[in-house]
Amino acid sequence: MKRILLIFSIMSFWIVATGARAQQDTAWVQIEAVRTLALAQDRARAYAGALPNVAGFRTGTTWYAVALGPYTAATAEAELAALKRDGLIPADSYIVTSDTYVQQFWPVGTDLLGAAPRPGTTGTLPLAQPETPPAQPESEAESPEVLAVIPDETPREALAGERSLLPAERQELQEALQWEGFYAGGIDGAFGPGTRNAMAAWQSARGHEPSGVLTTRQRGELVDGYRSVFADLALASVRDDTAGIEMILPTGKIEYGETEAPFVHYDSSDDDGIRVVLISQSGDEATLFGLYDIMQTLNIVPPSGFRERQQRSFVLTGQSDTLSSHTYAQLSDGEIKGFTVAWPPAQDKLMQRVVQTMRDSFTPIQGTVLPDTALSGDGADQRIDLMSGLEIRRPERSRSGFYIDAAGSVLTTTDVLAQCSRLTLGEEAEAEITARDDRLGLALLKPREPLAPIAVAEFRSDVPRLNSEVALAGFSFGDVLDLPVMTYGTLADIRGLQGEDDLDRLSLESRPGDAGGPVFDGTGAIIGMLRARSDSDGRQLPPDVNFAVDVPAIAEFLDGAGVALRASDRDAALPPEDLTTLAGDLTVRVSCWN
Repeated sequence: MKRILLIFSIMSFWIVATGARAQQDTAWVQIEAVRTLALAQDRARAYAGALPNVAGFRTGTTWYAVALGPYTAATAEAELAALKRDGLIPADSYIVTSDTYVQQFWPVGTDLLGAAPRPGTTGTLPLAQPETPPAQPESEAESPEVLAVIPDETPREALAGERSLLPAERQELQEALQWEGFYAGGIDGAFGPGTRNAMAAWQSARGHEPSGVLTTRQRGELVDGYRSVFADLALASVRDDTAGIEMILPTGKIEYGETEAPFVHYDSSDDDGIRVVLISQSGDEATLFGLYDIMQTLNIVPPSGFRERQQRSFVLTGQSDTLSSHTYAQLSDGEIKGFTVAWPPAQDKLMQRVVQTMRDSFTPIQGTVLPDTALSGDGADQRIDLMSGLEIRRPERSRSGFYIDAAGSVLTTTDVLAQCSRLTLGEEAEAEITARDDRLGLALLKPREPLAPIAVAEFRSDVPRLNSEVALAGFSFGDVLDLPVMTYGTLADIRGLQGEDDLDRLSLESRPGDAGGPVFDGTGAIIGMLRARSDSDGRQLPPDVNFAVDVPAIAEFLDGAGVALRASDRDAALPPEDLTTLAGDLTVRVSCWN
């Protein structure tokens, strides 16, 4: 009895070991793996219409694989090479053994994991030949013209059609799928799982069978739709011998406008609003960096967008509710060449592709730049808000403010805050409101990126003397001047006209841009912040009557915002030139943008 059991155990072990070894010796060509069973069934069905020996298995993970087999290892290698060579399977297909798979889902009702290896096809698949129609007798009457209709194809015929595509045609299919939003991979012309899944998704969206293999008709539909989008642009190479630039431009949407160094303007020729500006000037690295700064002040470059400045080139992109733009410039052998293209946001998807084409084709012609004196006309129409034919971006309003701590926090007037989508300190530093008091007209701004001001406000700790001389620092003329203007006057009273204890009355004239500016005593200590003038009650005060929020009210406001003001220990009068320097270091222009 023991001997029988021993023999039975040995036989069972041999059977199990033989089966395991057989699984390891059986090979498969895995051509695709997807996450869901439903998609895997669709993919297996599509491949089975074009290739023999298709099977589907669940792997040991959550993936479902489509494979060809079973084969011996040698046959699998030959099949893999032949099918990849003919473009009938994805380029990233590879060989696995049967122990990779857990459960078969395709075809139903068979057990291929335990089946004997099959012979290969060596990648040669006979295609169905169309029947030759019988000859028709010639008719003396002219037959009406009949439009040719491309018959639909089986997946096998569609795969065979793919084999005849040129690399550029395969890449164009991927570009078209990418344009339609179905493909996010590289444009390499290799139809791997990513491309096949994109094809299947496009087919589903268009009501076709999602086989993942486009028929000739479907390829035509996809590519024709893609090409038609760009047809109106009339993309063509343009050589501008004045600027010394050759590149592809949307010639169907623009026309030459004028030349004003350092720009050549190509204006929109229709209602789509596409514009191109060529950049051409001599210069060095400092000139390039200066151009980088100047371009960001122009309306054609919205303030929000990507910014990158390198040693020999820069890129500026801008996006707003009404305008998108892309600017590129480079420095080579003492010449700065580049371009700006602008368009309405509704054209973003199309123009992003056009921008890449323009960048790829951009070719400077060495030895030719616009002369520095190349101005159109007699210059009689020059305006401060234009820069060589391009309008400089202007804020809705500008007021004054001053730094109150080392991180760049700014005290200013609420008069600058009305309906602003963006606030800036100085030229480009964006700021946000951290506290405000609408009764007093005080606002505290914090820069989004820390600043390092040269000087910080120091406040007078005692009551200033009546009729003493005071000085106001403010940007009286908005952004026309880069430094604040000094306006001198006297302290007329330490109360408002109606006895307000938190206001000082000043005898000096001011302009709207001065509001929010610091008011200094003779030592350079700050005695208050200038309030914006208000005639809302129907009374118009004399121009030399103005008011400043006094130091105790400012201190209470800042304390509530968690900021401590600095007390001044100055006791000697400052010379006027030193007071002007101090005011320039701590006073900042605050601008409101929409």
